[in-house]
Amino acid sequence: MKRSHIIRTLALGVGALLVAAAAVPVTPASAAGGGGRHYFVDCAQGSDAGPGTAGRPWRTLARVNTTQLKPGDAVRLRAGTTCTGTLAPRGSGTPRRPITLGAYGVGSAPHIDGGGARAAVFLHNVQGWELRDLRISNAGPPPTAGQQRVGLYVLLEDFGIGRHYKVSRVSVHDVNGCDCRFPGPSGGIVFEAGGASVPTGFDGISVRDNAVSTVDRIGIGTFSSWQRRDIHPEGPGTSFVPITGVTMERNRLTDIGGDGVAILNGVGARVRHNVIDGYNTRSLDYNVGMYAWNSDRTLFEYNEVAGGRGVGMAFALEGANDGTVYQYNLTRDNGGGFLYACNSDGSTSRNGVVRYNISQNDVGGSNFFGIFTLLCDPQPNTVVHNNTFYAPTSERIVNNAGTTAVRFVNNVFVGRPAGSVIRDPHGDYAHNLYQNVPAPPGDTAAVTGAPMLAAPGTASSLATTDGYLLLAGSPALGAGTAVPGVRRDFFGNPVPADGANIGAYQGPGR
Repeated sequence: MKRSHIIRTLALGVGALLVAAAAVPVTPASAAGGGGRHYFVDCAQGSDAGPGTAGRPWRTLARVNTTQLKPGDAVRLRAGTTCTGTLAPRGSGTPRRPITLGAYGVGSAPHIDGGGARAAVFLHNVQGWELRDLRISNAGPPPTAGQQRVGLYVLLEDFGIGRHYKVSRVSVHDVNGCDCRFPGPSGGIVFEAGGASVPTGFDGISVRDNAVSTVDRIGIGTFSSWQRRDIHPEGPGTSFVPITGVTMERNRLTDIGGDGVAILNGVGARVRHNVIDGYNTRSLDYNVGMYAWNSDRTLFEYNEVAGGRGVGMAFALEGANDGTVYQYNLTRDNGGGFLYACNSDGSTSRNGVVRYNISQNDVGGSNFFGIFTLLCDPQPNTVVHNNTFYAPTSERIVNNAGTTAVRFVNNVFVGRPAGSVIRDPHGDYAHNLYQNVPAPPGDTAAVTGAPMLAAPGTASSLATTDGYLLLAGSPALGAGTAVPGVRRDFFGNPVPADGANIGAYQGPGR
């Protein structure tokens, strides 16, 4: 099956799941997943004086909050109802016997409305939880400076390592928190490791098939107060506690006030098949569609990032990262460009790889930003190869205001008909193709002229990227050089051992 067909199938599946998060028919369960007790809540017709059974459900979230839950227990909210206030349950499950929060009955997903509280769902110092088939909001009066609001907030403080958290088919929307990133971030779905005395982190976070919309400032993220290590010596906390086993996939984020997806302190996190459409819509800070911070071996692949307002940048190689990889992604119409590279003071990022991505109509948002912007040092061993950058309205393609020498190999750079520029006195350029962009003097194997793309500028999703195939006779065919490390190109074609094409396509030509 062609990769475009596979992606279309995945996209249809994701769309169906996200619709299900907003209106899912739910049938009653007869027993909790781990053999524990069921507690039923009907916020329209229940009574807190009852036993919390299916026939005599409780009425309020406050009643749930007074119950000490145990491994294997389940809390079920009646479909089609709205519960107001904060759900802040007590008790932890285990990976084998998690506590589950979901729905019962038939109808739309039950709604938890936090009404402007710190969080609508607040999992504080608990672990072993699974949430699914819910709708969560937390709108209130305009927030004051530093006022935190979150839809789903998992906070561990001086807890140690919290294990097993799953969130699926949940819709989080309308959370108007402060424009603050850390500490106390506001946003849609937030995991935070805090405290100051007991090193604290997470192991096992799965966020799949959710919809997040109109939230401030972060869409989905992991955060930590335990950041200090050799490549981030000025980070908060007294030590580094990794957040492991993180998977974020098939989520759709729209109208995000600040950053879309953030991974802090991650080790081996996987961020795949997500769609971000609209971010940096209200924040006064710089914001990124997807990025990692103080993290190792973070993989971002098969994502779509579009509509970054102002200087919203699709991706970033941020501070204190080791081995961040961006591959097989589509970015388009981001005002701050495709990628921004910058460390915090005193930190080092290294071994970044940016390969086989397509950037369409990403535009530098000021005289300073370009499609690819390098600001802060050091960023050693960063390689950008086999990407297709189609930027017919951007004045700047690469802008390096630091001293880091990034290696650019086998990339297609298409600039404005009136001409675009690469301002990078330190970069190492080899075997790139330049259209409407003067080739840097060091690229002795440069190809200039039109790459003969099939239909550039026509991609609206990963499933509609065939416009970036190379046509037969393209000067980019076979004009690249071998770059090891990956077996497939953006379209699923095998990468040859030699005779590589320039750009994200390695096929024979259309």
